[in-house]
Amino acid sequence: MEFIKKDFYTIEDLLKVVEMLRDPVNGCEWDRVQTHLSVRKDFIEETYEAVDAIDNNDKELMLEEFGDVMLQVLLHCQMEKEEGSFAFEDVVNALAQKLVLRHPHVFKGLQVTGVEDVLNNWEAIKNDSHGHTTISQTVNAVPHSFPALMYAQKVQKRVAA
Repeated sequence: MEFIKKDFYTIEDLLKVVEMLRDPVNGCEWDRVQTHLSVRKDFIEETYEAVDAIDNNDKELMLEEFGDVMLQVLLHCQMEKEEGSFAFEDVVNALAQKLVLRHPHVFKGLQVTGVEDVLNNWEAIKNDSHGHTTISQTVNAVPHSFPALMYAQKVQKRVAA
């Protein structure tokens, strides 16, 4: 693959960079041997670094850390593309579909009377799209990989709702 150095890169360029890093012949030795599990910790660390930049309102650091989080997403998408499962474009489509579905007040003219209505609609649509009809189903859907305190808070919030 040929790559042309530029002064300004697009998402298409970035996707090509990640693909080149994972190239089995000419890619980076480190990048091409990574798996979802081997970079899982990196994904979490980069997310916490982005959160720290937000907490400190450090715009320059946010710019860098959001890029690092995006790199993690792109690496995982490239791994799945290599397996023939899905690609970044599929993730983009799924996200856009979900956002349109969960914002009927924006995309379908549903009338709401404030943020509480928006949040209630979001949860109802989310539960419906996941097939959750009982409290136990929504509680069991809380990710078990959350840190303990976050997990407990999320469970309490779902039970209270």
